[in-house]
Formats: sequence, structure tokens, C-alpha cells
Amino acid sequence: MMYFNNRAQAGRELAKKMDDYHNKQVVVLALSPGAVIIGAQIAMKLHANLMLLLTESIYLPGENDPIAAMTSAGTFTYNNMFSPGQLEEYITEYHHFIEERRIEKLHKLNKLVGKDGEINKNYLRHHTVIVVSDGLSSGFSLDIAAMFLKTVAIDKLIVATPLASIPAVDRMHLFADEIICLSVVVNYLGTDHYYDDNTIPSTEHLFELIRNITVNWEREKPIAKTQIK
Repeated sequence: MMYFNNRAQAGRELAKKMDDYHNKQVVVLALSPGAVIIGAQIAMKLHANLMLLLTESIYLPGENDPIAAMTSAGTFTYNNMFSPGQLEEYITEYHHFIEERRIEKLHKLNKLVGKDGEINKNYLRHHTVIVVSDGLSSGFSLDIAAMFLKTVAIDKLIVATPLASIPAVDRMHLFADEIICLSVVVNYLGTDHYYDDNTIPSTEHLFELIRNITVNWEREKPIAKTQIK
């Protein structure tokens, strides 16, 4: 099991394993704000563009696990950790509740992302896409990414993460052409547990970092107002 000072350190460790993709047609797709910090290190090393797929989870009353998630790109994904029978029952019983939350989450994401955070799928077509997470406790975020990428003709799909649970690793094998994972965790305690510093910059600063990523190619640390050292 590995521990990291912060997400930037984890990103640099992952980037060391990706020399074959330097100066190739590569896009780094971060799956969370924390993953942007990791993805920035990879994008700088490989001379790649960086994008963020923001998500908002939807929870049913009394449930600890999300029933579904909405993305900033407008895709909606049900959680496959529930059996088909459970999903059918929940969707029937909570149809209006789920629909209301879906619209609510989409409006929230649109407000957060604005025009600066919109993902143009044309930039992904015929590219190697590196899907980056700061830690995979389950395979749900991969299912969300798969739904988003479903209509995009990409050349290759790589999943890169410092940490993953065993169920997440199983999901990665079904989802990705290549897996780069630094540590498989048997009893996953939550992503923040494995980082000494869990500072995550504001969404505004993250999008500033994404916009300026090409300026920071090859720099060990990007110039930004954010904590990514």
C-alpha cells in the first residue's frame, strides 16, 4: 500500500510510467477536482491537453451509495453496483425523485463549469485518452466515464490512478486497454486517507490550470495560484 504527500506527487509518479506517450496524440481526462491535480502532472510531462469531467451523484433516501450520477457533459449513468432487479425497483418507485435530482444536478454543474469547462468531444476523437482518478474506491466513476466516451471514436483508453480497490481493478480490466495503477488496496478506507495533504483548489483555479496547461508543459510544477506542489 502506498501513501503520498499530495496529489501532485502521485501524478508525477504516474507520469514516470508513461514515457511512451510523450508528444503523441493524447488527452488527459480527469474524473474529479482532485484528479485534475494528478492529471496536470501527466499532461505536462506528455505535452497533452487536460480536461475535467465533473460529476454530481444522486442518492436515494436512506442509501449510502449513489443510485446514479450526472456529468458536466450531460450524460447520466446508473450505478451498476445495484443489481438489475434493484435498479428496476428503485427507478419505478423513485422515478420523479430521480428526475428532479437529475435536473437539479445538471443545473448545478452547468453553473460550476460555464463555457470554460465544456468538453469538446472533437478533441478526443482518434486520440489516446488517459482517464485519471485520484483514487478508485469502486468502478462507478469508470462506468460514468464509459458512458461519456461511448459515442467518441478514440484510439486507445488508458486508466491511470495512484490507488484502486480490488473491485475497481476488476472494473478497469473490463473498461481499459491499459491500466497504470501504483497501488491496489485491499481494504479501501477512502481516497483522502492516502494523502497527507488533501488541499483541493477551487473549481475556478482548476479551470485556470486546465486553460494554461500548454504553457506549463515540461515544467516540474505548473505556474498557477493553486496548490499543486
